[in-house]
Amino acid sequence: MHDLSKVDRRILALLQQDGRLSVAEIGRRVGLTPSPCADRIKRLESRGVIKGYQAKLSPEALDAGLVVFVQVRLQRTAGDAFEAFTEAIELIPEVEGCHLVSGDFDFLIKARVKDMSHYKTLLAGSLLQLPNVQESKSYPVMETVVARSGIIL
Repeated sequence: MHDLSKVDRRILALLQQDGRLSVAEIGRRVGLTPSPCADRIKRLESRGVIKGYQAKLSPEALDAGLVVFVQVRLQRTAGDAFEAFTEAIELIPEVEGCHLVSGDFDFLIKARVKDMSHYKTLLAGSLLQLPNVQESKSYPVMETVVARSGIIL
């Protein structure tokens, strides 16, 4: 990040807010003409700073309004236990994120489902059936207070 100019950071901030902004509009907002602005964006893409563009979807409109965080502890953590777990969890579409963490448990999972009934099915039918799972603790989200999708620049 230290090698990004202020203009690059401003371009990134604008694209995080609205990935559909035209190059001309981004250039206008950062004080560049379209051609140098497009060159900067292409350079940021080629360096892997910009990894892609996506639409923000409404979870409620897609019957995925309930967020549940799940702590998972594995029976064993040696050998291929982590690999077997991570390969299997990637196949569960309701899982929005899965993080290997340090502490009293091994993984923190973020899942999206329609409601508690669907979560019960996900937990019993999928999550607890994953390789090497010993135990889990679930935290259904009552309300999201802060939800940022971008990186602070």
